[in-house]
Amino acid sequence: MTHGSVRPGHGPVRLGVVLPQAEIRPSDPRAVRRFVEHVEELGFDHLIAYDHVLGADSQSRPGWTGHYDHRTPFLEPLTLFAYLGATSSLELVTGVLVLPQRQTALVAKQAATVDLLLDGRLRLGVGIGWNEVEYEGLGVSFRSRAARLEEQIGLLRQLWTQPVVDHRGRFDIIDRAGVEPLPVQRPIPIWIGCGDAPTALERVGRVADGWMPHPALGGGSRLAAAWTAVRAAAERAGRDPATLGLQGQVRLTPGSLNDVTPRIDRWIELGATHVALNTLEAGLTWPADHHDLYTRIAQTWQAR
Repeated sequence: MTHGSVRPGHGPVRLGVVLPQAEIRPSDPRAVRRFVEHVEELGFDHLIAYDHVLGADSQSRPGWTGHYDHRTPFLEPLTLFAYLGATSSLELVTGVLVLPQRQTALVAKQAATVDLLLDGRLRLGVGIGWNEVEYEGLGVSFRSRAARLEEQIGLLRQLWTQPVVDHRGRFDIIDRAGVEPLPVQRPIPIWIGCGDAPTALERVGRVADGWMPHPALGGGSRLAAAWTAVRAAAERAGRDPATLGLQGQVRLTPGSLNDVTPRIDRWIELGATHVALNTLEAGLTWPADHHDLYTRIAQTWQAR
């Protein structure tokens, strides 16, 4: 793939942005909408929103190592997408929804509604999360979250494609019931976000429509080895690895403008179908600095 083929909304990879949730202070919904409208005008085609329901009070927990706490603002992504969908034509992506801490049938209903309102532009990235405080607050077992995720993925697909579902599993019971209206996409794409634990990579290859690697994997040999493992797991499950999507992510800072394109190219060489640029925690002032950085990046691409 040629170096010059990479620009927002075109070429061999779909380029998007990560909503910089932690920077949204104050939580002005109009500023969020303007940010989304701005990046769409620049030519990006998808928006990723992170998810946390509860933030733990880190000040009362000595030794707390969680990345976010009770002071970090997070907009609930499916509610946010219903709001943004009225004015945006972007693909809207959860990256990731902590699925096991939620009621499966309710997520099926919410996602189906949002996908209908978006005319089929929802991509559901899901994961098991890391915050035990959050699970406790939502009344769900933290220890069984991986097993619950697997059952939920299959059940969601049934609820999105069948008028009546009869399911009796380890975690959920649906007694001859269904979701109406069904989504536009039947089923809605489900991508799994995770690191490179072997069981997690095997799960991606076996049941997911795509993979969202944890940013801690970087963009080098560790990531490449994990992607190889995902594709091998897909083959073992009788699936075509070529049908799996790969979501890349490139973190940005005001001084990183010159190396954005090479970092996107590395994702393309790996086989990424999507790459999102991320200004989260880059030391930028919301919203002006984020607007300015994305504008400069777009101008740089257009000038090539």
